[in-house]
Amino acid sequence: MGSSDSKLVFKQGIFKLSEPITIPAEDPYWAGFWELPNSSEDVFSLFSPVDVRRARDTSLKNLETLISTLATRLSLLRNSDAFPDSATAPERHALNCIRVLTRILPFLYEDDHLEEWEEKFFWAPRKRPSKESTGRTEILFDGSRPDDAPEPKTREQWVNLKPLGEELIDNLIDLLFFTDFTLPSNERAKKKVTYTIWQSGVGCNTPMSSSKELEGNRIEILRLLLTLSSKSLYMPAHIISVKGVKALTYITTCPDKQVVLSLLCSQLNTTLKYNPASWRVPYDHVVYRDPKQVLVSYCLQFLLILVLYPIPEAGRGPPPRNYFRHFLGRLHRPQDFQFLVDGMTRTLNQPLQATASYLPGSQKSAKWAPEMIMLFWETLQCNKRFRSFIIDTDRGHDFVILVLFYALEYKTDAVKQGVVRMCVFVLQTLSTEPNFGKRLNKKFEGQDYLPNTIRLNNFAGTYADFLLISIHSLITTSKGKLDAIYPALLATMNNVAAYLENLGTQSSLKLLHLFILMSSPSFLLANETNHLLLQSLLEAMNAIIEHQYARNPNFINAILKYKNRFEALRSFTLESGQEEIRRMNERRKDEVSEQVNSPTNASRNTLTESPRSPQSIRTPALSNVPEESDAFAIGDDEDSENEEDRELMPTPSQSSPSAHNSRTPSISSSTDERLPTQLRGMSEKARGKMPAGQPSFSRQGSMTSLCNHAAAIVPATQSFNPTPQWIDSWLSSLPLHTVLTIISTNLSPTLPVNIDPSPPRIHLFEWTPLSLGWYESLLWGFIFASEMIVQKGTVGVWNGTNIRLFRVEKEAARGPSLMKPMGAVDAVGSNLVMRIGGLNRRGTGGEGPGQTGRDG
Repeated sequence: MGSSDSKLVFKQGIFKLSEPITIPAEDPYWAGFWELPNSSEDVFSLFSPVDVRRARDTSLKNLETLISTLATRLSLLRNSDAFPDSATAPERHALNCIRVLTRILPFLYEDDHLEEWEEKFFWAPRKRPSKESTGRTEILFDGSRPDDAPEPKTREQWVNLKPLGEELIDNLIDLLFFTDFTLPSNERAKKKVTYTIWQSGVGCNTPMSSSKELEGNRIEILRLLLTLSSKSLYMPAHIISVKGVKALTYITTCPDKQVVLSLLCSQLNTTLKYNPASWRVPYDHVVYRDPKQVLVSYCLQFLLILVLYPIPEAGRGPPPRNYFRHFLGRLHRPQDFQFLVDGMTRTLNQPLQATASYLPGSQKSAKWAPEMIMLFWETLQCNKRFRSFIIDTDRGHDFVILVLFYALEYKTDAVKQGVVRMCVFVLQTLSTEPNFGKRLNKKFEGQDYLPNTIRLNNFAGTYADFLLISIHSLITTSKGKLDAIYPALLATMNNVAAYLENLGTQSSLKLLHLFILMSSPSFLLANETNHLLLQSLLEAMNAIIEHQYARNPNFINAILKYKNRFEALRSFTLESGQEEIRRMNERRKDEVSEQVNSPTNASRNTLTESPRSPQSIRTPALSNVPEESDAFAIGDDEDSENEEDRELMPTPSQSSPSAHNSRTPSISSSTDERLPTQLRGMSEKARGKMPAGQPSFSRQGSMTSLCNHAAAIVPATQSFNPTPQWIDSWLSSLPLHTVLTIISTNLSPTLPVNIDPSPPRIHLFEWTPLSLGWYESLLWGFIFASEMIVQKGTVGVWNGTNIRLFRVEKEAARGPSLMKPMGAVDAVGSNLVMRIGGLNRRGTGGEGPGQTGRDG
């Protein structure tokens, strides 16, 4: 459709579609939709959102006929022996059918009123009339028949057909493996459709040739399959895992092993075989987007959609099986695992390698790095052998550094908060394996090759030291943006604590610094659940003492150095806490006044309160701990705490809290389902009698019903009034016994006999409908943002549609992005994530790690 005349004809045909006159299916008019366009740009630019909505709202019958005709035409082409012959069955016709369907479907999904129509039109069984001969005439001789023999009678029969949606999906998947269309010519092939794997790698050792044209056709088909699967974009997040998407249910429950494995391995190998370094030129991200990158991006995204899709359960009989997830979990060959690891690290390493470029800004990390982290997490969860391979070969160390890099790089970027949270959950998943904790004791080498974002000055510790210091940094320098995942960070520490040996002075002091922050009155009195974070931290410290006492002298010395902190916490009262908050408020007012009146003092105070220059604490009583309005927005994790004679102290912020109205950010305050109030990180003697009404640590893991979980989620109150009775309900249950016993024995060479070590306890990530909704929306946020830039010169598939999964805002200077503070990869936003943050842990005391997530 190069000439303006043909474009005008196509546009006129689009206008005719919305006229009130019903156009018969046999009308030659419909052929224009697959004969006239020459490219995807033609379809998307001429078939505007206004045109689609007008046809949908004024002439739905014509739109029905268009979809049916396009699907039928595509089916005829797929079954034609001549396809893709340019004369009789041109591939351009198939591509145009695919493009027009891609353009139309999102505007059908967005309309709630069409849900019943959509169910019937796409997913109800169909019938078509078929004539069958009923009369039989006996043939006496070949080619002869009695003159008076009656003509055979026919009667109309009905033939059952697949639903339109299933037929369309079947044809699209077949076309992904169609000779001369998406696969190279093969004279030995007996059929046009050959389920062979596109790239060498998992399941295939033989490389296959390809071309730009074949890969372009794959892109068009994958784009339509993504569109068919995108019904999730038009649902609220909390019902995705319960309601499901019919197209995805049909694809993931396909019982044909050859089809599943061919599609799974083709996408997996195409994604992991891609080497950005071999395809890149400097500043390519500024000038253009390589079609090869588009194919890799679509393969990875569609693979993730299939693998992580939770099939809704009917409530009776065995649960349905997601075969893509199942077969990903069945991989077992070491060479396959090595291929996965090499491909994942190749992509994730790009930003680390880019820092060494001679041309600043000439290279950027792969656009799909967040999706690659997601693929790594999914494989960890559904494949136990892969999890063991990662840990036993020490490749887990590489991934720890990589996910910490992305978490620390994006920790204050509102647009990337979803990536940070996912990285933390990956760490929690890895930490559930005991061998992971043990192998963290290996000395960390290669510090000099790290980007400045995560490099530690003068660091010579172990991977365990690096992990603990990084967790401290995420908590103390994220400006409150990551409060939703403090429980997961503490769960990671708890999971590995019992195995850590020879912790350095710096990491030991970081743990004590966290204790000082979490035990401060402003934090404890900010809301009714912050004390649970303190409790979780104490239990991690107890695990180190109980299981590795003799191997951690630096940590024991750090505890003894701040013993008065622990002793003061034991006698904490509401009155003393509120008095300290009031005193610190007055102190800040005086400091502000001094800074205004004395430029010299202001300069000196500025230096004193620098994040890299911690103040000295003159009196080690708890009442002297400075208070801050946002305990984890203090920005002092860069303190030079290697010197043992230097005391730890949080840098005061400029605003002061109220004892009654302040709200320190805490995930627990956003949900009625609390964090676990008691782990087995303390002795029975210290545990004592639990307060009445103490919440249980274990929780329902079923995903069959959303109502049970949703009912427990209530909006957080805007103010909290602590009472002496409330403090008494949790203060006595804080696991202080182990630490106080160590303090009383004062450097005993062995673990005191009155400390009863508890078995290591594993804290798993807990999947619920709510957390699955967040996870699905995170993935679709990646896909949506990617699609906005993937097609130069066209609008995105979902651009301008009424998306319900997240809000979209257009910025004149920067282009489309998600509504701030939510970003493109933080699709549901901080409210939903805060609601699920407290649901992500459960304990399995004294047992093996079991499953670390959704099993296969």
